[in-house]
Amino acid sequence: MSNAPTLAGPARRVRPGTTALVALAVLLLALPALVTVPYFLHLTILALIWMIIAQGQNLIQGYTGYVSIAAGGFMGVGAYCVALLSVKLGWSPWVCLAVAPLLTAALALVVGYPSLRVKGHYFAIVTLAYNMVIFIVLMNFTSLTGGEAGIARIPRPPALQTPWGAIDFDTRTGYYYLVLGMTALATLAAVLLVRSRVGQAMTAIRQNETLAEAVGISAWRYKLFSFVASAGFAGLGGALYASYMKFINPAPFSVESSMNAVLAVILGGSGTLAGPVIGAVAVIFLPEYLRIADTYRLIAYGLVLVLATIFMPRGVVELAQRLRRRPKQEEKLHGRHQEN
Repeated sequence: MSNAPTLAGPARRVRPGTTALVALAVLLLALPALVTVPYFLHLTILALIWMIIAQGQNLIQGYTGYVSIAAGGFMGVGAYCVALLSVKLGWSPWVCLAVAPLLTAALALVVGYPSLRVKGHYFAIVTLAYNMVIFIVLMNFTSLTGGEAGIARIPRPPALQTPWGAIDFDTRTGYYYLVLGMTALATLAAVLLVRSRVGQAMTAIRQNETLAEAVGISAWRYKLFSFVASAGFAGLGGALYASYMKFINPAPFSVESSMNAVLAVILGGSGTLAGPVIGAVAVIFLPEYLRIADTYRLIAYGLVLVLATIFMPRGVVELAQRLRRRPKQEEKLHGRHQEN
């Protein structure tokens, strides 16, 4: 038999990750047709919004190694930007969705410049204070924000004409596809950022900030960049939330929301790109499934989080990777024993 190479060439193996990604994309596109309960679609939209917020939180927490407890506050800034610009100034909802994360990032740049001179737990305390200040302003500046009464009648973006027909974002299904597209773009932006030289510098700071500075990395600049970027992601999430709910008040933007962003990164897998996706789903769906516990729901939720933190300190993604590597390691050990 001839050993000459064929014209077709060697067959390329399809990576399991690629197959899983394609399957996930198909599932997400077909999800509105598969979900028969509207409330589940509502929760899915909220989970997608939280994926954006968690991806931003992962930049500062997972890759740079600094825990920020201000995501809820920045989410509120983005939400109120959309509400005020669209309701009181009559701006286009599309323009509001584009401007809100930029204004949120600008605020983070102003407050982050002095804050990132501190390190460790002090930084977390400072960002916690920022969240509290933002919440207090939203609650008490009633002439602008409406206080607890909030702002109603926030418009959604108008219908978008496509070759396959119009997508009406005023419907839950239409808005699902809008949020899905925004989540995909935000995740792509996070992937490109993490794999760039900026992402490598952020990872170096997380691993050893002193050594990173010794080799010429301006640590505080990259920390400021990751803080501003995470705020921009949170602002986009807040903008989409306000437009979806059509009504906002300060309640969803308290410190509790910031802690949920931190927990989403921890549960899913800190410093991984898939972790915030899994963590966001857990943060939204887990409390709902625990409603069967009624009075003990919050206790059960807290117990699950504590156990997950103890037994999965690196999150679900790291646990899955370890389980996937275990058969290969056992095969290698078995092969060595046979050789001996």
